Amino acid sequence: MTTTDDGSQTSTRTKRADAQRNEQALLDAAAAVFVSSGVEAPVRDVAAKAGVGVATIYRHFPTRADLVVAVFRHQVIACAEAAPTLLASAASPHAALVEWSDLFVDFLVTKHGLAGALQHDRAGFEQLHGYFTEHLLPACGQLIDAAVRAGQITSEVSAYELLRGIGNLSVGDDSDPKYDARRLVALLLAGLRVEAG
Repeated sequence: MTTTDDGSQTSTRTKRADAQRNEQALLDAAAAVFVSSGVEAPVRDVAAKAGVGVATIYRHFPTRADLVVAVFRHQVIACAEAAPTLLASAASPHAALVEWSDLFVDFLVTKHGLAGALQHDRAGFEQLHGYFTEHLLPACGQLIDAAVRAGQITSEVSAYELLRGIGNLSVGDDSDPKYDARRLVALLLAGLRVEAG
């Protein structure tokens, strides 16, 4: 506990929560900028989107690689946490899987350029890949299992296969205006549907 000038007390925990919220806002802003402009977007664009100064970005993330890695981790967690939320709110398990797949495509577009940003840190890149599979395979598996149990999709696809398939279909989405990864992913998911009989 600390005492302020007016005699009121604030806890270190409150300050920590505020700092965490501020960092989350920076990561959300950076993710939005990366989606629209790629990971090589100027840091000043991220700062402008977040409504802070460039120095604030560098105080939290001293290098571009630090910022890219933090956005990657932030979006992995957000994507993973969306799975149970969508299962609870979507019209059906299949609808939840479709909505989650759209989020995953967004994540993959944000991730575009990550290898370039981390080209001198192979160990760091491999560690991120492990983080990715640790969190997203179970989330995708949860959605697949629910849709299979509901009799809405075939059980012949694994979470790993679906993530790889969506990943492959997402390549080039950010560089070719005639290509729509979401439409192709929707066709993939439609192909998993079980005919109502």
